[in-house]
Amino acid sequence: MNDISRRSFIATAALSLAATRLGAQRPEDSQITLSLAGEATGPHMPDDFVGLSYEIRQLVDVAFFSVANTSLIEQFKALSPHGVLRLGGNTSEFAWFKATASSPEPPHPPTREVEGEPKAEYYAVTAEAVRNLAAFLRATGWSCQYGINMGTNTPDRAAEEAVFVAKTLGSSLQYFQIGNEADLYNRHLRDPKTWGPQAYLDEWLAIARAVTARVPDAKFGIPDVASDIHWLTDVADKWTSIQNPPPVARLTHHYYFGGPATNPEVNIPNLLKPATMEKVQKTADIATAAAQKMGVRVRMTEGNTCYRGGKPGVSDVFASALWAADYSLLLASNGYTGVNLHGGTGKIIASGLGGFLPGDVLLQQQGATPEQIASHPHPFYSPIATQDFHHFTMEPVAYGLKFAGSLSGGTFLKLDLTAKLQATGVNATGYAVKLAGGRTSVIILNKDAERDLSVTLDFGAGGAGTVAVETLHAPALESREAHITAGQRGHLKESKYDATVPHGSGMRLTLV
Repeated sequence: MNDISRRSFIATAALSLAATRLGAQRPEDSQITLSLAGEATGPHMPDDFVGLSYEIRQLVDVAFFSVANTSLIEQFKALSPHGVLRLGGNTSEFAWFKATASSPEPPHPPTREVEGEPKAEYYAVTAEAVRNLAAFLRATGWSCQYGINMGTNTPDRAAEEAVFVAKTLGSSLQYFQIGNEADLYNRHLRDPKTWGPQAYLDEWLAIARAVTARVPDAKFGIPDVASDIHWLTDVADKWTSIQNPPPVARLTHHYYFGGPATNPEVNIPNLLKPATMEKVQKTADIATAAAQKMGVRVRMTEGNTCYRGGKPGVSDVFASALWAADYSLLLASNGYTGVNLHGGTGKIIASGLGGFLPGDVLLQQQGATPEQIASHPHPFYSPIATQDFHHFTMEPVAYGLKFAGSLSGGTFLKLDLTAKLQATGVNATGYAVKLAGGRTSVIILNKDAERDLSVTLDFGAGGAGTVAVETLHAPALESREAHITAGQRGHLKESKYDATVPHGSGMRLTLV
């Protein structure tokens, strides 16, 4: 990574969250043999699985998503050649489309101001911003899920924006997302006595039908809930009774491990423990069952390690890379079409959180000076960070997403490698796919803070072959850096290959 020295205070303050593994006495390494024989009959992981999520309000800076922002384009392409940019977030409920320089600001309905929810700060998304976005997408090779305001909008205005966006983005537009985290509207945007999935669907249908009337080939994501995953079940159950429903491309939801930053339960051991992914699996079971009822697939469209801007010492260190890789691959193995990790600039993220980041409050409590806090990229969970809006760098959490994305285009083998790995007592997970041409590729993530893992992979090939090795690594779980490194290739011996996955690291092994 870059500029590690300026981050020294942050890293030092964060060490209180978990003991460093460097120099620790390690237990005896564990050993296991994994059979990889079998057909790839599991879900297919799309080429555009990797994604990022930004606030719609980021478009206020018309130069941000533009061909002029060459550093950001470089990082997007480094993360994935075919990713998905999702635009939405808390701030999307206060956007209005400014079609021309003379377009007047529309009247806005009353809202309630609630701590932790965004203030009603209205802003314009201009035609110039959308045109620049289109050029940015073409330059990166990415596509877009575009969020349209539902909280303070009207069907006519939504349709006007959709017409321009669809025409301008063209084939780069995947679908429209109407509304953001509608399960939380009862806090500040709707009457809590009457708001629920049915009221949501009534409003959603009014806007979606206004859009399809003017953009006949428009597709949509639904319902993009914050945390109440049972909304997906409710929406799916009600969907069959809707006459001529608008075409839905994805069932969508969000996920944050925990939060806010001041919550002591948001720490590295909790982030990486097996129970965390067991809860993720339960959510995936509910989501995929609802999606099957509607005949669509699921995408996690906004999420990260810690809501409300992330937590220093957790969201911005190597542990988050292991979490991101594991979380992404678990969802992919459940048939999800992708993961969009949330980020952006600190100012924009803070604008949707009442004007400040809880992570800054935490650092103040730990004795950081304003200068030390300001020297750290904000927000703390951002996959692609910037200090000066000209130079962007991938943070550890992005490296985890990129590592998982290396299996994109593959089809999962029906093997429960994680159960076998964890039977050794090591906190490790594993995923295997068949890539194009029938090549088997395996990722093993050793999230254990102490124990290495010796693995014998039986590819069942019955002959000679070469194994390419890549590692996801850093000096420690608490390091403010991450690396993906190609190792030396090795040869099969009687269809088997031996490898050691060090504690706190990931390894990808591909038969070539």
